[in-house]
Amino acid sequence: MTSPQKIIITFLGILASALIAAVGYAGWQVYQGWAGLPLGAVLPTSPYTPIGMPATWTAMPPDSVGLNPLVTTTPYGAPRCGGPRAMTILAIGSDTRGSGYTWGLSDVMRAVRVDFVTPRVTVLDFPRDLWVEIPYIADNLNGQDREKLNQAYLYGNPGDGFRYWDDPSAGPGLLARTLDLNFGLKVDHYLAVNMKTFVKMVDAVGGIDVTLDKPLPNSNDADLQAGTHHLDGTKALEIARNRVDGVFARGDYQNIVLCALQKKLTSPKVVTQIPGLIKSFQGSVQTDLTPNMMSQLACLGTQLPRSNISFYNFPSDLFTGTRIYDPVFKKNVFVWDVNFGILRGYVAQFQAGTWPASPEAVSAAETESASFCN
Repeated sequence: MTSPQKIIITFLGILASALIAAVGYAGWQVYQGWAGLPLGAVLPTSPYTPIGMPATWTAMPPDSVGLNPLVTTTPYGAPRCGGPRAMTILAIGSDTRGSGYTWGLSDVMRAVRVDFVTPRVTVLDFPRDLWVEIPYIADNLNGQDREKLNQAYLYGNPGDGFRYWDDPSAGPGLLARTLDLNFGLKVDHYLAVNMKTFVKMVDAVGGIDVTLDKPLPNSNDADLQAGTHHLDGTKALEIARNRVDGVFARGDYQNIVLCALQKKLTSPKVVTQIPGLIKSFQGSVQTDLTPNMMSQLACLGTQLPRSNISFYNFPSDLFTGTRIYDPVFKKNVFVWDVNFGILRGYVAQFQAGTWPASPEAVSAAETESASFCN
């Protein structure tokens, strides 16, 4: 090979390497751009202004509801996995059986507080049968502005005859507004999953392992008896939706499924598949999380002691079942009678990270309303 030929070959090699690097960099830039974009409409800040509480509402003194004075905890140290110090996500389970999100009530409503510093995940369940004020619906319901909490999600989604507000965040956005108006919950992001997608998600990770202390009520299925079982998505959904023993027991069943799903998602075999899973389910969920945020959450999950994942209900003795006339449905409906001021006190403590201070600090009374992943 002559000297000029060597020079030409060397030049072409350098040029090819530069082109490969340029293409790789461009691809990385495209990926970074995609990974930083929300997968759905973000929660609004304008033109919808924050809704203040009625002038007649006064905060309950912390001691009167069994809570500590409101002090926001600020753990020392940097957030893990590149996340914020804390994030509150509104997790919604839609009862629609279809593949979309035009219809359906919010069958599950959980506020998820993610602490990236401690680290810790705390989940608070909101009962669906709370009789609440829902903003922006009165003009569509002849002045009626109160309905059950799970109706807010339906009224915000674009089903025929609904879509009672015009914001792109649709049902999740209106539900977030409703929770803020009635209970002071401030939501950063949302994630809504319908039943069909939930089943597919569980199946996509190869099923989950659950342990039942007693048989699932009204089920003769061998996989739903007392003991440890490996379940597919359909049977996991059956456990999560069971409410034979009441709404609070139903929350406990959901916690069993969520703990099992968290354990599976953070297993070495599955955690590396999460970026692909995120992309495969894009369009199948309602969320304003970005792929980057989901990766941060997945990363945190691998560093999170399971004892630092806790699920809470409001204390059940605060609630009394009653019936109220619903002018929309023109009949008496079941609702929970409860002091919203007390619930706002619990929500404020929850968001501040001070209720409870740690799993070990749960009082005897609160133990009945709490469960932990183990």
